[in-house]
Amino acid sequence: MRRGEPGREVALAEVDGVIWDASPVGDFGPGFWADGGPQRIRELIASNALQRWHEDNSRFGAPVCSPSAVICIGQNYAQHAAESGAKPPERPIVFLKTPNTVAGPNDTVTIARGSQKTDWEVELGIVIGSRAAYCDSAAEAARHIGGYVLANDLSERAFQIEESGGQWSKGKCSPGYMPLGPWVATADEFDPGDARLRSWVNDEPRQDSRTSDMIFDCAELVRDLSQYMCLEPGDVVSTGTPQGVALSGRFDYLRPGDVVEVEIDGLGRQRQEYREWGEQR
Repeated sequence: MRRGEPGREVALAEVDGVIWDASPVGDFGPGFWADGGPQRIRELIASNALQRWHEDNSRFGAPVCSPSAVICIGQNYAQHAAESGAKPPERPIVFLKTPNTVAGPNDTVTIARGSQKTDWEVELGIVIGSRAAYCDSAAEAARHIGGYVLANDLSERAFQIEESGGQWSKGKCSPGYMPLGPWVATADEFDPGDARLRSWVNDEPRQDSRTSDMIFDCAELVRDLSQYMCLEPGDVVSTGTPQGVALSGRFDYLRPGDVVEVEIDGLGRQRQEYREWGEQR
C-alpha cells in the first residue's frame, strides 16, 4: 500500500500482520515489480533492514503508481452481459484507460464535464508482475500475475455508447475515473476464483456477486491479451464488473453529492464522494 498526500506517498508493506516502511525498495511502480519487489521486501525484513511503520490516519494513495497501461475487459460477467442485453462474448472485449485515471481509493471524484451518465463498476484488478508476451497457456500466463487490487472502473455511458461510435475508451478516460486500492495483495495471498464483490451508492446496495461468474478468468485474460500486446510489470488489467450498474436501467446515474463504496473480500474497501466539474476542492 501507499500512504500520504498526492505526490508524497510512502511505500508500505504488510507481512504477517506487521506493517513495514518499504521505501528502501523504492515506490511501487514498474521497476518494483520488474525487480522482484515483494521478494526483496521479505529479504530486507529478514535482515532487519526495514523499519516498522506506526499507522496513522493519512490518505491511502493508489497502491500501483505510474503503470504504462490500464487495460479493461468489458461484459466479462455472465449476468452483467445479460442485464446489458448482450450475448456473452466469445472473446474478451478489450478497451483502454489512460494512466491519469488512476486515483486513490478514497479520493474525491470530479464528474466529467457535461456528464449525465457516470456509472460505478466494482472490479477485480490484476497487477502484472513480469513482462508477458505470447503466453502459450493459462498456466504460463498466471506466472506473470504479481498481485490483485480492488478497482472502481468508472464509466460515462453517454460518452462510451451514444457519442463514441463504438470507441468505449471515450467514456472511460476522465481523470480520476479509476480509483485503485487500498492495497495490492500479492498473487500468493489472494484466490481470484470465487471472491465476493459488492458496491453501494449512498448506503444502498447495488452490486453483489462473485468472481466465479466471470466468463474469462484472470489467467485466461492475461494469456489472451499477451497475444496482442506486451504486458509490462506494473500494468493493471481490470477484469470486468458484475450486474447491478446504472446502465441496467434499474438505478439512477451518479450526481454531485453521491457517495459510492466498493469492496472485494480480501482486497479492502473504497469510498468516494462525487462532486461537479469546476467545483472548488
